Amino acid sequence: MANTANRLAGTAYVTVNGISIMVAGDFTYSPSRVTRETLVGMDSVHGYKEKPNAPFISCRVRDSGITTVADFNDQTNVNLVAELANGKTIIGESMWTVRAQEVQSEDAVFEVRWEGGSVTEN
Repeated sequence: MANTANRLAGTAYVTVNGISIMVAGDFTYSPSRVTRETLVGMDSVHGYKEKPNAPFISCRVRDSGITTVADFNDQTNVNLVAELANGKTIIGESMWTVRAQEVQSEDAVFEVRWEGGSVTEN
């Protein structure tokens, strides 16, 4: 049996509302709830401003024929679970898709980004 104790990256298994999707690559997530920007004046650093940030999960998905691209476009209030190579489980709750999904037919892939709700790491 292989020892994977030092494996940190390379795999991502994702389900959307319990349905497995084929992740072709570029799995990205952000649990960040705020974005900060430093405010600098002509005399010194004055402080920072803070705005809410939408947590997100995104990836390149293989168009496998199990679901349609329109199904992804229709997703609102979905839950995602991702299991990563490093042992982390990423959970997205009450998420919706943003941006239009466009299939690149040469490799049958398209980008999907879910935002909103919350993203947590376990």
